[in-house]
Amino acid sequence: MPKWPDDDVILFDGVCVFCSRWVRFVARRDTAKRFRFTPIQSVYGTRLARTFGIDPDDPDTNAVVHGGEAFMKSDAALTVLSQLPGWGWVRALFVVPKPVRDPIYNLIARNRYRIFGKYDACFVPDADLRARVIE
Repeated sequence: MPKWPDDDVILFDGVCVFCSRWVRFVARRDTAKRFRFTPIQSVYGTRLARTFGIDPDDPDTNAVVHGGEAFMKSDAALTVLSQLPGWGWVRALFVVPKPVRDPIYNLIARNRYRIFGKYDACFVPDADLRARVIE
């Protein structure tokens, strides 16, 4: 898998209500403001997605670049959560094999618009979060 020069960048689907809530969830708990965010619909996000083999027109995963490596699907979610204060216990979930974790992730990802909804355009973050968005 290719490396990426920026670290701790979360790639997300900016029109997905669930994905946007995920970003706000992480941002509220990331007191060190370690993570930055990029919607897949942005120029930067599209370039990042393509680098890691994600179709920007039909994204089936979020991703995070951490330690120079890209993590996707359940690995991405667990990697992000495990870096948040008070969420280190999530590392224990890595013992669950990917063939068990990823089908659950895929089920949610495949049905995210139907279950949670979709914005007409990328959500607009508040000023505090806006400073952490890369476009």
